[in-house]
Amino acid sequence: MTQTHAAPVRQRIVVNAPLEKAFRVFIERFDAIKPREHNIMPSPIAETVFEPRVGGTIYDRAEDGTVCRWARVLTYDPPNRVVFSWDINGRWQIETDPAKTSEVEVRFIAESPDRTRVELEHRNLERHGEGWEGVRDGVANDAGWPFYLQRYLDAVHKESR
Repeated sequence: MTQTHAAPVRQRIVVNAPLEKAFRVFIERFDAIKPREHNIMPSPIAETVFEPRVGGTIYDRAEDGTVCRWARVLTYDPPNRVVFSWDINGRWQIETDPAKTSEVEVRFIAESPDRTRVELEHRNLERHGEGWEGVRDGVANDAGWPFYLQRYLDAVHKESR
């Protein structure tokens, strides 16, 4: 049996914000970053919550009160980086086995006092098993991480007004 290793999905963006603010907006405004249409629950999403601590989760709360925990915070190192699991499988359902989840690392690097480079890496996609390519394609396409980062850029811009 051959071991597959998927290349990570990488994205980067530069925001006109100091390092600490860039990190804070990503965490505190994640509700504005994650599109409501990215929903695996039967009821519409009322809010997305990013719990800012190791052991915290990222979850959606539906309008009917149900909760979908779709990520676990693995590393929380403000204002430099955050790592969280991607607990959604190739069928776009919750994966309960941590060994079958990938991870997302977001790094914040000051380019100047008022500019921050944000580098996102979604890695270990092969852990999702058969059909992992669908996960990779979903997060890499224009409706995936590029869309999230554009919404993040918009959130940073709104905070700067």
